[in-house]
Amino acid sequence: MIDLNKTALILIGFQNDYFAEDGLVHSVIDDLNRYDQVVSNITTLIKHWIETPATIIATPITFTPTYEELVNPVGILKMVQQLNAFQKGTPGAETIKEFEPLSQHIVEVSGKRGLNAFADTGLDDALRKKGIQSVVLAGAITSICIDSTGRSAHERGYQVNVLRDCIISRTVLEQEFYVENIFPLYAKVIQSSELF
Repeated sequence: MIDLNKTALILIGFQNDYFAEDGLVHSVIDDLNRYDQVVSNITTLIKHWIETPATIIATPITFTPTYEELVNPVGILKMVQQLNAFQKGTPGAETIKEFEPLSQHIVEVSGKRGLNAFADTGLDDALRKKGIQSVVLAGAITSICIDSTGRSAHERGYQVNVLRDCIISRTVLEQEFYVENIFPLYAKVIQSSELF
């Protein structure tokens, strides 16, 4: 059982460039049918958790217009730069509209410029100050930011939980492979409904 006094929900990539239909990297996600369900599931969980002592943290990724933060980007970060995605101050970098009514309950930890929500951000400090021992991960993309953040959390000594119905991937096959074979190596894979 998760002790909500010592647990934080980490929201990764719930931004328009991923989740809005006109998002600049929206097409990266092959399993588009899951978008609405993922947003519905995580919004329902947040609504339940705001009545608890759990901590809810968003870790948005943003860049300056020149992308000077990226040095020799590869993979998805190269695509982000080429498409001018997640530029600070643009609609694409904004948090999805479904979170607006809940925003006062979500702590934002800025500084994410890569795959891992702990790298070059104050996330670890924020969690330690609150006595957090367990993290619950949700967001995009399963095989990239969720996996990278989950591994880092595990290495830092946190109990890691991944919400299988609140993460989105590039393909259905990739989603299933990570949920069944990768995440269980360092995390517990659960449904959001198990947490309320």
